[in-house]
Amino acid sequence: MAEALGALLEASLDPRRNKEAENALRQEEQKPGFSIQLLHITASDSSPNNIRLASALCFKNFIKRNWVNEDGEYKLPPDEVVTIKRELISLMISVPPAIRTQLGEAVSAIADSDFWERWDTLVDDLVSKLDPSNPSVNVGVLQVAHSIFKRWRPLFQSNELYTEINHVLNKFGNPYLALFEGLDNYLEQNKNNKENLIQGFTQLNLMVKLFYDLSCHDLPPMFEEHISSLASILHKYLTYDNQLLHTSDDTEAGLLEYVRAGIFEDLTLYVKKFMDAFGPLVGQFIQSSWGLLTTIGQETKYDILVSRALTFLTSVAALPEHAAAFQADETLSQIIEKVILPNVSLRESDEELFEDEPIEFIRRDLEGSDSETRRRAATDFLRCLAEKFEESVTKVVLKYSEHYLAEYSKDPASSWKSKDTAIYLFSAVAAKGVATAAHGVTATNNLVSITDFFQQHLAADLIADDGVHPILKVDAIKYLYTFRSIITKEQWQQVLPVLVKHLASSNYVVYTYAAIAVERALFLSDAQQGPRPEKVQENEFLMRCVMRVLVVIRDGVVPFSDLALQRFITITQIISANPSNPRFYYFFFEALGAFIRYSAPAEPGKLEQALYSPFAAILQGDVQEFMPYVFQLFAALLEANPSSTLPPYFQELIGPILMPVMWESRGNIPALVRLLSSIIPRGSQFILENNQIEPILGIFQKLVSTKANEGYAFDLLETVVASFPPAALEQYFVSIMQIILHRLQNSKTENLSLRFVRFYHFVTAHDDKGYSPDFIMQVTEKVQTGLFTQVYPHVILQETQKLARPLDRKTAVLSLTKTLANSDAFATRFIKGWASTCNTLLKVLELPPAVAHKDDLMTEVDIEDMSFGVGFTALSTIKTGDKDPWPETGADLKKWVGAYLKEADKTHNGRISQFAGERLDDQAKAVLGSYIS
Repeated sequence: MAEALGALLEASLDPRRNKEAENALRQEEQKPGFSIQLLHITASDSSPNNIRLASALCFKNFIKRNWVNEDGEYKLPPDEVVTIKRELISLMISVPPAIRTQLGEAVSAIADSDFWERWDTLVDDLVSKLDPSNPSVNVGVLQVAHSIFKRWRPLFQSNELYTEINHVLNKFGNPYLALFEGLDNYLEQNKNNKENLIQGFTQLNLMVKLFYDLSCHDLPPMFEEHISSLASILHKYLTYDNQLLHTSDDTEAGLLEYVRAGIFEDLTLYVKKFMDAFGPLVGQFIQSSWGLLTTIGQETKYDILVSRALTFLTSVAALPEHAAAFQADETLSQIIEKVILPNVSLRESDEELFEDEPIEFIRRDLEGSDSETRRRAATDFLRCLAEKFEESVTKVVLKYSEHYLAEYSKDPASSWKSKDTAIYLFSAVAAKGVATAAHGVTATNNLVSITDFFQQHLAADLIADDGVHPILKVDAIKYLYTFRSIITKEQWQQVLPVLVKHLASSNYVVYTYAAIAVERALFLSDAQQGPRPEKVQENEFLMRCVMRVLVVIRDGVVPFSDLALQRFITITQIISANPSNPRFYYFFFEALGAFIRYSAPAEPGKLEQALYSPFAAILQGDVQEFMPYVFQLFAALLEANPSSTLPPYFQELIGPILMPVMWESRGNIPALVRLLSSIIPRGSQFILENNQIEPILGIFQKLVSTKANEGYAFDLLETVVASFPPAALEQYFVSIMQIILHRLQNSKTENLSLRFVRFYHFVTAHDDKGYSPDFIMQVTEKVQTGLFTQVYPHVILQETQKLARPLDRKTAVLSLTKTLANSDAFATRFIKGWASTCNTLLKVLELPPAVAHKDDLMTEVDIEDMSFGVGFTALSTIKTGDKDPWPETGADLKKWVGAYLKEADKTHNGRISQFAGERLDDQAKAVLGSYIS
């Protein structure tokens, strides 16, 4: 068995056989004990290293997919879970580093769901493996510890989190301190042994990261007790140097740079959070960072170290007790001359980046991926000083800025970098506060004029056709982009045509910045290069501009729809060959969504037909990254033409999308439900004729079984009820109700209850289809006698007042009103139920909704905060609004209720007035009477 598995793992490494081998491995993983077999192969010294590595990789991926389900329950047998947890740490420490990395990721994946309460032995296991004299073992242990503890960094404080941190500190805190001391001795003993020194510094790098992890929420008590000795070790290695650790490459940071940069990160944390304990020790670090910044070279390998040192000084300057040390004009001049200027001036490496890797240049400059660059860190330091001493700093910076502009004017051709520095310095002190993604800088320094500086120094660069270095053009465009909210509407009207002209520039960075500025300007108001897939996809900024233009012009695109359609199809075909930039294809599909939304209503059939083939090719080619987008776009095409029947090519799509394999990927589910919900109304006749209702209900059953997908299950079910005649669904209703009530009984969630209540009202309000409360009552009684009289008052009526969306409340009003007016069961047998129904109806009409539990609340997502390419990303340009199935009721629901009940009272010979008199209290009678009168 192990040999056969080993052979499959070996085949998975061969490009000619790997697809077939991976499919066979997915079959094997269904068998019990698969994960344990993988661990045996990984542990076996007699197996070749490449097969052991393939086995560890397979194990990691298996664990990530199969450890727990969406509800956090184990998917593996209990004995397998216990064995894995018992063996994994020991195995990890005994294997070579490459294999250890894979197993470490598996440990992190398990810890994500199990640490600490379901794996409370993990920290003891880790501590037991630490060995003060053996860094190679310690590195494996500390990698795992860091991968688990670093999860605390972004979390908000809570009792659960602090309990977990205390659990770790009680077991790990003191052994960690002892390890620090042991490592210091080890490094002293091995300072002339390169191999051992590198092992020791690899451990030190992890120790420094863990120092941050363990302190990120509160100062650990054992750290506070030993704060002086810890500070002296940190200071020793902040200023440590050893020729054996120097890298030969000027662009590649080494362990020495990473350790020192990590120490600065720790110091910044302590300055911001623990100055009571750390304050007396901070002076030595200020001196050392100043010394480092005034002597270190310009090589890019030091960038991370310089930026972290500057960030540390920024955190010190922000404190009132230390800020005063920077205040004197002479000191500020020294800081700007010796620290700020060397780190904001363009270097040769920046020019090379501009020319050779333009997209990386743009990302660093605009997206905050430059957080580790010298320029960004020096700017932050300067701004911090400007906040404290605005007048002095502005005066000194303007002096330097004017000096550099004068240098430029003497010899523009060779001194263009001086002007770049001047613009950068001016922008740094002109902006105040944090720039927002939507509006850029919104507050400025009153001591300078944003518009005067632009007119005097930048406008000419923007207008000139030649003779200006492209970086200065970019500076001018970026200035407009940065201060876009400060610039007036009239000024934008003058500038916009110039920016649009730059969209045709031959320089990649210039036309991309122009696209970014145009897109953001359009946002305020509310031609791809080369056919290689990766080249097309590089420029997400251009695609975002296209998206924004389409959103702004709306149906203004219709006259150009043929041209746009052809371009969209071509790009779809090119990027499908090799999806490589998730942000690009997100904006591409958003742009395509906007195009469909605004042009499809004019000629829906043409768009359906033209886009079907390229989209279907993505599904046939199994381009996983694009599938959720394609399903949403297919849905939008179908929704644009709701009255038409389903074209034959879409009919062919139904079979494949009902296959269980399509629903295995969580990212597909929301998009597939939307697609199926847009196919069903147009293709109901075809679905009926081809006996496809049952597989659709099978999907509902699968989705409703998990918390993560229960909402999508009900979306699908409501579409089914709205689209098929009751006769076609009658035989399934008992099973549907059984499945829902079983889930409610065994693993009820707030969301599940509310969706069931909404579904009940949705069905009973559809009396036009022959549904009624009496029908649901009969179905429920077939599930279990007497069940309806328990479920109706305790779930349906009790939860109705929590429905928050206006359409859900309207549906409830219609359902409850029709129950009072038309139900024979409530009139004759369920007398108490009639009164309770009436009271619930009045509450829905008169009172605001009760607050739902937090798991029912949804939030809007900002594009800037999204992570793309993993799972499901909704396309906001084709968002669907609520469609009201009952527009005929009008806006005034109380008036409609009164009229409906009055009419029903006549039809039933005064029955409703009689029941109101007999069954309601005086207050309810009066309110109901006010509607009817």
